[in-house]
Amino acid sequence: QVQLVESGGGTVQAGESLRLSCTASGSIFSLNAMGWYRQTPGKRREMVATISSSGYTNYGDSVKGRFTISIENVKKTVYLQMNSLKPEDTAVYFCSADGTLYGPGGRSFGSWGQGTQVTVSS
Repeated sequence: QVQLVESGGGTVQAGESLRLSCTASGSIFSLNAMGWYRQTPGKRREMVATISSSGYTNYGDSVKGRFTISIENVKKTVYLQMNSLKPEDTAVYFCSADGTLYGPGGRSFGSWGQGTQVTVSS
């Protein structure tokens, strides 16, 4: 009932920048928060950054000072501006969202996008 579509991944050189976008659609009554996570083969998915609908942000230690997360609530879109990229930032980046659906009872939801590849070469 909720779909997340990511865009903006690609291949860049170390030190360059990328901007990821993710838009949520479906029977969404309200959003609590959206975020970005990343995963490399054989490793656990790790939190990159999250943002609440009120703008409260949280960042993983490895990206603090380099990445910025922002949200447009009306568009149900979250962005991740990634600057000073490093080869260790190479991963599949997943968008997440949680909130409340339309309908009786106000069921909550939590959804993931399909992921977008970010590759940083040295």
